[in-house]
Amino acid sequence: MTRALPSNALTRRRLLQALAAAGLAGSGAGAAAQAAADAGWPARPVRLIVPFAPGGSTDVIGRMLAQQLGEMWGQTVVVENRAGAGGNVGADVVAKSPGDGYTLLFASGSITINPQLYKKMPFDTRRDLVPITNVASGPMLVVVPDDSPARSVKDLIALAKAKPGSISFGSAGVGSQVHLAGENFANAAGIDILHVPYKGEAPAYTDLIAKQTQMMVGNFAAASALLGPGRLRALAVTGRERSPLLPDVPTVAESGLPGFENTGWFGLLAPAATPPAIIAKIHRDTVKAMAGSQIKGRLYVQGMTPVGNTPAEFAKAMDDEGERWATVVRNRRLSAN
Repeated sequence: MTRALPSNALTRRRLLQALAAAGLAGSGAGAAAQAAADAGWPARPVRLIVPFAPGGSTDVIGRMLAQQLGEMWGQTVVVENRAGAGGNVGADVVAKSPGDGYTLLFASGSITINPQLYKKMPFDTRRDLVPITNVASGPMLVVVPDDSPARSVKDLIALAKAKPGSISFGSAGVGSQVHLAGENFANAAGIDILHVPYKGEAPAYTDLIAKQTQMMVGNFAAASALLGPGRLRALAVTGRERSPLLPDVPTVAESGLPGFENTGWFGLLAPAATPPAIIAKIHRDTVKAMAGSQIKGRLYVQGMTPVGNTPAEFAKAMDDEGERWATVVRNRRLSAN
């Protein structure tokens, strides 16, 4: 049975149903579509849009995946950094690209945050983009300059409460998952801190080390690489449990905010009109790439673990996370435009 390709007007549910039939099924039409996709795609280089500046976790992990997929496909996967508006600039490029599989988005949690934060969006996440898979996830780190007077989360909260608005935190931009992680921390701690947005995570760390800002809740991979004398100190991990990479660093929950958890993640999305068979191939090959011992090891040392869920599971996780962020945005009275 031949299936028509979905248009941008189709709902995410209908597209995911088409994916299940055309690419994630094990026989029949699904197998035929898979064979067709494998035979003809990709026939030229693929663009992977990273919607943040070079050097941050999204960029590092995106390039790692691009290298693996390029080797599997026999085609170059070109990473293109399109920073701005907390990931919206890059995501908009993908949302408005042809649905042929040659332009993909390597997104972070900002893709679930921005619809809650921006009153006007340049694209509709549900209509214009289709989730492929959550590539990797992991906890984040609460970090301060190494010579900060805050030696613990309790110290940091006390300093913030003593002088409301005197402590600032950097992020990868308004609406980035680093931004909302900081707001989530402030919301749980009941403190008033000032957000300072950057065009990526890397420049935010540069100013934190220079003490232009006082704290950050950053992605584990980027933040942990900067720990040490004269640079940064980790006060807490935002996961449910301590990280085996930093066993002496307590969780935020252990440090006086019971129940607090904040997970960072990175995943693949494509334009909504992308044929289901191509989406299925990208999903299948990405899961295979992330399961390899080489990439798993490289993720582990960055505090991340591969996920590789299905498009439907990823879509639901994004919807659920969007609802949680809506609560934080409302409580913190946040708005981007």
